[in-house]
Amino acid sequence: MGPRTARACFIHPTGRPYSPILICWFRVTDCCPHRERPMLTLRQIEVIRAIMITGTVGDAARMLNVSSPGVSRAMKHAESTLGFKLFHRKGGRYTPTLEAKDIFAQVNSVYDKVEDLQYVIAKLKKGEDVALSIGAVPSLATVMVPRAIADIRRRYPDLSIALDIIKVEDATDYLLMGKGEAVAMSYRFDHAMLLFEPLAEGQLKCVVPVGHPLASRAVVSVKDIAKYPLIGIDPGDPYGRIMARHFHEANLDYNVIVQARFGFTVAALVEQGLGIAVLDEFTIAARNWPGTVAIDISEPTKFQTYIASRKDATLSSYCTRFVQLLRTHMTAKPRPATVPLKPLKPLIETRRVAQKK
Repeated sequence: MGPRTARACFIHPTGRPYSPILICWFRVTDCCPHRERPMLTLRQIEVIRAIMITGTVGDAARMLNVSSPGVSRAMKHAESTLGFKLFHRKGGRYTPTLEAKDIFAQVNSVYDKVEDLQYVIAKLKKGEDVALSIGAVPSLATVMVPRAIADIRRRYPDLSIALDIIKVEDATDYLLMGKGEAVAMSYRFDHAMLLFEPLAEGQLKCVVPVGHPLASRAVVSVKDIAKYPLIGIDPGDPYGRIMARHFHEANLDYNVIVQARFGFTVAALVEQGLGIAVLDEFTIAARNWPGTVAIDISEPTKFQTYIASRKDATLSSYCTRFVQLLRTHMTAKPRPATVPLKPLKPLIETRRVAQKK
């Protein structure tokens, strides 16, 4: 006769499992174990508890924010399911029957567990006690990744985020050593343990100082760029290789008078009037250097970016959402970075992985 809480999945006498929902199974007979036993749904448990606390159907309905007839029907159905009365009715008041006292103790226990479950789910929805660790190469970490992080923090306000700025050649160790779930990459390479999924396409732009002879042009060619001092990244870099190839095909020397590792540094050097540069559109998307002008290049400069992760690991729902948001920003039209945004709780840690010589 004692009640018990059932497991998450029940087996019907036919061999088919019941739906995996939270229910409380009350044993009312010790007869054949294959006989189907009566069950109370979570809604019925909620109604029984509300009547037990308030003592009337009307007050229980107000507590649950439902109609009184609905509460009455649910209670009667529960009694019919169990095969005995749960309450004595006298003068509009409901008092527990002798048979129901043990049941009420279990009802409260089940309800407490449900509240605990709801609490845990609510924390997960907000991202409490959860950390998202991601990496990005500098060109994507300058503008696009921060925009995606801002969006995901508005969706999960308590989510703690660790953003690592890493070099392409360090991505393998970063992922295989479990330092982060995914890395936003400027290109892909073959590795047996890594998975590369396309993120977004981009193009290179010629960046010149305001007032430069090329600043009024809508499009420039490699020959136009070669006429002026060039500030840029290593020709061995993914973006550098694109321009180096075009210079080679045009029989032009690819001479970089000032070489810098990161695009935002190159843009700042251009703004100081030290020369012109070729940068990816994602680095300059925020227009953080008002003293510069970005110009289209006539030669093809398209490139593909990727999200890298381990093949043997499944991305968390937070990381999956981050990738979706990042892809959305990278495929959208450029916009200024000065759009007013709701302040976020300072739970983001940004760090740069030690650079290898």
